[in-house]
Amino acid sequence: MKTGKPATRARPKKANRGRKRAAVELNVQYATRSRTVPAPEDFGKWVGAAMTSDARITVRLVGLDEGRALNRDYRGKDYATNVLTFVLDEGPPYQGDLALCAPVVSREARAQGKDVIAHYAHLTVHGVLHLQGHEHEDEPQAVAMEKLETRIMKRLGYADPYAVPHGHGRHTQ
Repeated sequence: MKTGKPATRARPKKANRGRKRAAVELNVQYATRSRTVPAPEDFGKWVGAAMTSDARITVRLVGLDEGRALNRDYRGKDYATNVLTFVLDEGPPYQGDLALCAPVVSREARAQGKDVIAHYAHLTVHGVLHLQGHEHEDEPQAVAMEKLETRIMKRLGYADPYAVPHGHGRHTQ
């Protein structure tokens, strides 16, 4: 006697639906006294979400003095900025360093009404995209890069980083 439908064979779900996960060697350095900084695992998740190819990356969290010195020495701008990307090998595999200035990131997050960890996530994604050759030198490049950043951030579970919170100015890089 038959009772019900025959059983179907269970199949494992496909991970990443055809997207090969990049192999990333990540080193995180903390050279700041700031207390509100992400854990290395957070950076690993964010970098992995933004990388499309294998890479070796160092993320260094710095204070104001080191952030200012790096920006002055490498970009000729005498102030600390939120994130700097240093491309060492235009790969793939890519190799490079990101320097995130913790006090600047925290100050910007407060000023823009954003969660500081979400802002770190966005700036990490932004820096990793630069490492892979993405730029925002002109309007079409900026629009394309913002769309890509927004898509990655949403995939990570964060809001659109370019959405303007009520009462705050537009975030620009």
